[in-house]
Amino acid sequence: MEQLDKLLQAAILFFVILSTINIEALYTYGAASDIFGEGKSDKEILDNLLLATRYDKRLLPPVVGTLTVNMSVLLLSLASPDESSLKYEVEFLLQQQWYDPRLTYSNQSKYDFLNAIHHHSDIWLPDTYFIMHGDFKDPLIPVHFALRIYRNGTVNYLMRRHLILSCQGRLHIFPFDDPLCSFAMESISYEQSAITYVWKNDEDTLRKSPSLTTLNAYLIQNQTIACPTKASWRGNYSCLKVDLIFTRDRAFYFTTVFIPGIILVTSSFITFWLEWNAVPARVMIGVTTMLNFFTTSNGFRSTLPVVSNLTAMNVWDGVCMCFIYASLLEFVCVNYVGRKRPLHNVVYRPGENPVAQRLPAVLSRIGMVLATPLGERKSDGPNDIVACTNCGPNTCTHTANNGCASEARRKEPPHPIRVAKTIDVIARITFPVAYSIFLIFFFIHYKDE
Repeated sequence: MEQLDKLLQAAILFFVILSTINIEALYTYGAASDIFGEGKSDKEILDNLLLATRYDKRLLPPVVGTLTVNMSVLLLSLASPDESSLKYEVEFLLQQQWYDPRLTYSNQSKYDFLNAIHHHSDIWLPDTYFIMHGDFKDPLIPVHFALRIYRNGTVNYLMRRHLILSCQGRLHIFPFDDPLCSFAMESISYEQSAITYVWKNDEDTLRKSPSLTTLNAYLIQNQTIACPTKASWRGNYSCLKVDLIFTRDRAFYFTTVFIPGIILVTSSFITFWLEWNAVPARVMIGVTTMLNFFTTSNGFRSTLPVVSNLTAMNVWDGVCMCFIYASLLEFVCVNYVGRKRPLHNVVYRPGENPVAQRLPAVLSRIGMVLATPLGERKSDGPNDIVACTNCGPNTCTHTANNGCASEARRKEPPHPIRVAKTIDVIARITFPVAYSIFLIFFFIHYKDE
């Protein structure tokens, strides 16, 4: 009997406590519904919305199915402090928007939205973090942000971020490459079955601020996509990706590298139009152009990216230096040949163009060779060009079967000075043509890669 009385007392006590809790809950919700009336501040409304008895920031918003977080990015500024290291600075506003039914408030309030910046630590927020990027320029905890809660429970979270992106470029064709800078956003703890990130309004490009500023950064294309499954190291988490494609300032490289290089190389070709024995002038031009090219090349090379493979700039420097050095070697050869002692004491007659002088005889010999049957052609014979003395006061040249029948026929060895001048004449054509072919091939090849 005593045990029955104790059980009855315990039951009565339990019902009394339960009734007290229900009364407190009813009072709390009744007060909450009253506090949303007119004349109440957003702080008072938020204080009641975030009461511990009705809101727990540790729990996901109670929505049907998967919670959808709408994302958007607004570009504010772009900067490239050092193109050679492929580091680009990007400043943007990241907007996240989702629905939380626990934060719905009455339409009797005069506020279209509540400014919850001071309740930031009391509201559930997506645990979004950045992957595939460089460094944060600002502290990891966002200092500049905005947090708004609308009547229907929509939460709009806006924060400013400043990233230094580590980009990918095709450095073997530098500076003709277009660096790709990417960063992605992903939930660190909630899988895709709990949270899904989507781009707001299905936008496929970034929005740009009307006051967008750029500093040595040339953005030519951008896109907003979902992270490819193959590129994501955690495939069961929702992820969004931003791709920024930049281009180089080609005018800068043309004015500081390519045009000065072309001027120096073509300046070394001037020696071909000077006299073969103009030693001081030709040596000064060759050595000066080589030293100047070394100086400009080394000064610019210190800012280039360090790579182990052959780059476009290595090809440019190597070929240009080869042309300058080859023009210097051509002068050495010309000077050496011109100073040789002539064979058989042949007298050089100055003022004659060595190529134009022998061109008619050479063309005549070629025509005779082509007219002769193949079986009768010989390397040495009547078609050889020989010297003749009975043409008048001056010595002339004929083929062996044309004139000079009564004269002793012999070959006239070329004078060394004539050979030297012939080398210069040939170099005047071959060097500029070869360098022009290289320029065309270089710019077409690397621009189209």
